[in-house]
Amino acid sequence: MGTLPKRQRVGAYAVILRDDRILLSRLAPMVTSEELWTLPGGGLDHGEDPRDAVVREIHEETGLTAEVGETARVYSAHLPSAWRDGRRIDAHALRIVYDGWVPVDAPEPHVVEVDGSTAEAAWVPVRDVLDGTVPVAALVIESLRDHRPFRKQRVAAYALVVRDEQVLLTRISARGHHSGSWTLPGGGVDHGESPREALEREMVEECGVAGTVGTLLDVHDAHFSGTAPSGRHEDFHAVHLVFEADVAPDAEPRVVEVDGTTDAVAWVPLDQVGSVAYPVLDVVRHALEVRGDRLRRHPV
Repeated sequence: MGTLPKRQRVGAYAVILRDDRILLSRLAPMVTSEELWTLPGGGLDHGEDPRDAVVREIHEETGLTAEVGETARVYSAHLPSAWRDGRRIDAHALRIVYDGWVPVDAPEPHVVEVDGSTAEAAWVPVRDVLDGTVPVAALVIESLRDHRPFRKQRVAAYALVVRDEQVLLTRISARGHHSGSWTLPGGGVDHGESPREALEREMVEECGVAGTVGTLLDVHDAHFSGTAPSGRHEDFHAVHLVFEADVAPDAEPRVVEVDGTTDAVAWVPLDQVGSVAYPVLDVVRHALEVRGDRLRRHPV
C-alpha cells in the first residue's frame, strides 16, 4: 500500500456560551451522513489572521457577529487514514479555539453561507452535549472540558443617602446585570480615579444631583458566574466601596445618562426596600444593615 497524501489544515473556532447553552453548528450531509454538531468556525484562508477567520466563519455559519478573547487553546488531531473529498488521505487538523461571545440581544442563529459545510446553527443545552443526547465532534467535548469563564473583577463606589426615612436608589436598565433591580447610586472606578471622585461623577450621571461624599461605611462584595451584558460568559467578582453621602435638601433626582445602565431613580421608603415594587441587590440590604447597627450602637 502506497503512502497516503498528507494534508494539514488549520482552523479557528470559538466556545460561545450563554447561561446553560452553547452555540453549535451542525455539519452538512456533504461532510457527514450522520448528525454531528461542532463548534462554529472553520479553516483559515492563506494570510488570514486566526481571530479574523473565526469571526468570519461564525458569521457565515450562524449569522451572528461575534467577539473573541485575546488567548486561545490549540488542539491537534492526526487522522492517518481519513476520507476527504472522495479519497483517502493522511490528515492533520490543527484547531485554534477561542473564548467567544455574541450580544445578548442577538437574533436567533441561522446559516448564511450557501452550500457550505454547515446545515444548521442553534443554541444547544450543554447538558445534552455532555450526556450524549446531541452528537458532537470530539473538539466540542475537549473544549468544554478545558473552558473557563473569563474572570473579571470590578471595583465600584456607591452612596448610601438616607433622608426622612427614605433611601435614594437607582434601577438597573436592560444594559446592566440584574436588570429591573434597584441598587445604590454609584458605579465603577475608572483606572487612576479615586473612589470618591468616581462616586461624585456617578451620582451626577445617574441621579442628576451633586453629592457630598462622607465616610466609608463598609466594603461589600459579590461573586457569581453568568452571561455579562456584553454576552460574554464571565466569572464576575464585584467589590463595592459603600460611602455615606448627602445631597442638597432641594435636590430633585433624575436620570441624566442616556442609554446607560440606569433607567430610573427614586426616593424609596425604607419599609418598601426589597418589596415587590422595589426588588434590591444585596448591597442595598447590607448597607442599610450596617447603618442600622451603627445607629443602635451610637444613637443620634
